[in-house]
Amino acid sequence: MVSREVCDRIDRYILRLLQESGPDHTAWNLETIRKGGSTSWNYVDGCMMTALLALYQITGEKRYFDFVDAFIDAFVGEDGSIRTFRAEKHTLDDINEGRVLFDLYAATGKQKYRLAAETLKKALDAQPRTVEGNWWHKEIYPNQVWLDGVYMAQPFAALYQKTFGSGDVSDVVRQVENVRLKMRDEKTGLYYHGYDASRQAFWCDRESGLSANFWLRAIGWFSVALADLLEILPAGEASEKIADIFRRLMADVLPFADAESGMYYQVVDKPQAEGNYLESSGSSMLAYAMLKGARLGFLDARFSEAGRKTFCGIVDKYLSFTDGTLNLGGICLVAGLGPENNRRRDGSLAYYLSEPVVQNDAKGVAPFLLCYTEIKRTQA
Repeated sequence: MVSREVCDRIDRYILRLLQESGPDHTAWNLETIRKGGSTSWNYVDGCMMTALLALYQITGEKRYFDFVDAFIDAFVGEDGSIRTFRAEKHTLDDINEGRVLFDLYAATGKQKYRLAAETLKKALDAQPRTVEGNWWHKEIYPNQVWLDGVYMAQPFAALYQKTFGSGDVSDVVRQVENVRLKMRDEKTGLYYHGYDASRQAFWCDRESGLSANFWLRAIGWFSVALADLLEILPAGEASEKIADIFRRLMADVLPFADAESGMYYQVVDKPQAEGNYLESSGSSMLAYAMLKGARLGFLDARFSEAGRKTFCGIVDKYLSFTDGTLNLGGICLVAGLGPENNRRRDGSLAYYLSEPVVQNDAKGVAPFLLCYTEIKRTQA
């Protein structure tokens, strides 16, 4: 059990975040704050909005829903246009925040939310694809598939088909199966961060097209995507295909957990490497996936226990409360592969261990809160 004291402190922290945030400024997007930029339509806020809606569903506290509604409403025009969203950038990251549009539309009946979902669906329809049929991660990453992108786009695509489309999720399943086929390491069962179908990126292996290492947060995003898809897809062949990939990944990644804390390392399979560390955002994601997978009946109870151990490990190692403020440490600020003009991001072990480790950035806070929603479900 997670103590009531810890839960109460996290609850108070979430409310403080909401009090200090709005559509024009958030207290959690550290990259934007550091750059002095204004709020935009982005995946980090999307992850936070998803967590807040989950908290509303669990607790019934309408202030969570009202915050999300007001936040998204400020970005969406009556014609379904989305402030700061640029379809011509062809970036899957910008699809993720659209996940909450379906619940908001169902609850409020605001037509602009449905129209905004159409806007994002049209953007996906125009997204370039690899020869295998997978969406490019971004326009600036031609022919590349990243694990992160599965989370950014596939749950939205499945929700759209379920809510407004024909219900045909075959393209979603096919793209996930391609990731399994191309990006899984048969020896460890882990997934590589990126794949270049053209074999042209400076960071990829010229034969396989794969990047060189297993980055925790990328595997985390992929795991969350699979768990979320299993909640969205109806029972049947499509769901079973995703469930098989999900079960195998959870079973394969579990042995890499740190025995004491239950957490996972920034570069998953190299715990002894100098400078490697237990990272909180990806650990939160894997804990969330395991807890949710067990709750939905796709995983057995040992995964629920493992997920809870990981969450408690994060709390013990990286969560602190000072003067009423929660601080979450151990967060990799950002990591990626390229583009061509940024060759430092080469996918090497040294690269992943060189990125800044920070406190309180939403790429760690949002997954932690998502994981917390699963903890609250089990303790409700």
